[in-house]
Amino acid sequence: MQRYFVPAGQWSDQSVRIAGPDARHLSTVLRARPGDRIIAADGSGRAAIAVVDRVSPDEVVASLERMLDEANEPSVRVTVAQGLPKGDKMETVIQKGTEAGAIRFIPFVSRRTVVHLDGGKEAKRLGRWARIAKEAAEQAHRGAVPEVTPVTSWRGLLADIGRYDAAFLCYEKEESLAFRRLLAQLKARKPAADILLIVGPEGGFDEEEAKEAEAAGCRAISLGRRILRTETAALVALSCILYEFGEIGGS
Repeated sequence: MQRYFVPAGQWSDQSVRIAGPDARHLSTVLRARPGDRIIAADGSGRAAIAVVDRVSPDEVVASLERMLDEANEPSVRVTVAQGLPKGDKMETVIQKGTEAGAIRFIPFVSRRTVVHLDGGKEAKRLGRWARIAKEAAEQAHRGAVPEVTPVTSWRGLLADIGRYDAAFLCYEKEESLAFRRLLAQLKARKPAADILLIVGPEGGFDEEEAKEAEAAGCRAISLGRRILRTETAALVALSCILYEFGEIGGS
């Protein structure tokens, strides 16, 4: 069944009202008809199977058939801070990271960032990134849509590290392979941890940035002896965290 995130204000005790692009998708792409079933979720844990009653390009109304008891959100809450990459790589990080289980994405600008967005371009990109997160969350049957924040600065990102239980910096010059040990220690202490995962742009981080991150409370980690593309590093590190916390077949 197709899944749609429906804002809480469009729910009643007996039905949900789907509007905007989702209504057009249901009516014109899927050609939904009365009697068809969909899954509606409000992004805060409520989800239900609903039966379509009325269909138009502007609005689809569906009656709630039964509520669903879902537990699709990971116990470990991973925020991916991604240095703005070139092209559509940020879209890949958001799409695949959402499918895997990230709960937030923070695009940021650091010293080696090549891409710089003005106000108009940033607003347009943010809108697209939010849509990608929503569609990926629906496809993956997530219970919530990850947040995509406005682009922040390197200093702004570091200033916010204190809100997390742990912060990790993917750094290709880090020789230690202790990432799993650090995660195991964190899991023993905080089974439902909030983790910040920081991945640099194509050029990575310089040594000064690595020192600044460490001073702010971040641990530098290695993802192995091979040099990974920025979008690959984000997904590999996210997968390592989710695996260690038992979210994708781990312990």
